[in-house]
Amino acid sequence: MPEHAYQQIEALLSSADASKIHEGLELVRKEIARIGSKEARPLFEIVAMLFHFDMLDRPDLVPVLNEAVSLVVGFGDWVIPELLRELDDGDLKAQLTIGHALGRIGADAIQPLIAEYHATSDSARRVFILYALGKIKSPRVIEAMPLALEAIHSTDLELRDTATRAIGKFVEFVPSLSDSLRREIFQKLQRNLADSSPVIRAKAVRSLGKLAKFGHLSQEERQSLKNILERLMGIDEHYEWDYAYIVRREAEEAYQYIR
Repeated sequence: MPEHAYQQIEALLSSADASKIHEGLELVRKEIARIGSKEARPLFEIVAMLFHFDMLDRPDLVPVLNEAVSLVVGFGDWVIPELLRELDDGDLKAQLTIGHALGRIGADAIQPLIAEYHATSDSARRVFILYALGKIKSPRVIEAMPLALEAIHSTDLELRDTATRAIGKFVEFVPSLSDSLRREIFQKLQRNLADSSPVIRAKAVRSLGKLAKFGHLSQEERQSLKNILERLMGIDEHYEWDYAYIVRREAEEAYQYIR
């Protein structure tokens, strides 16, 4: 790519003006079409700068950030290790966007993400890997279920939280579960209903509701879940509901799937 074209793209993507950023992304797209995605690695680094935008501070830039994610996903499989390296920069905003991008790549990202999870002992890095896996809409996410089941009772609150949520996301796209796996998932989610964090309790309820919604529970487990939800909502004979509104609200949502 000519040096002046590279500089023009960099200048446009460094702008605070959404229209100029869009113009820069269009130039990147045209350059990729000209030289091929594998030759466009220097462009990836420039586009990835956009991942650091604060969308709460600049909601007007949300469309161009989504455009940048789509562009990065279109680079191809070679971008997966590049995105995993970008997770190390410690910027929460960028990490969330990278997780979203990895999720958008889909099934091809599953095994690299699993390998990276096993290669690190950093809980924060594992959180974003599970977050990304939870964004993947493929039956193959069943391959990542052991990671979530291992992390669901982690002493690290964020990892425990993300694992509890991820299980519910996984079962949306898995056509069936073995009896032993289904029982393990049900039991571990049920255990997190006693977590000290109301957010984790709420996510455990949500994931249990997903098991019911997508037809993964036995009749006995459905009845057990019905009893649990009625207790959490305070509509059983004990009237001892969960004190956290967020938990009761999730229980009401899940209850519609087992009545």
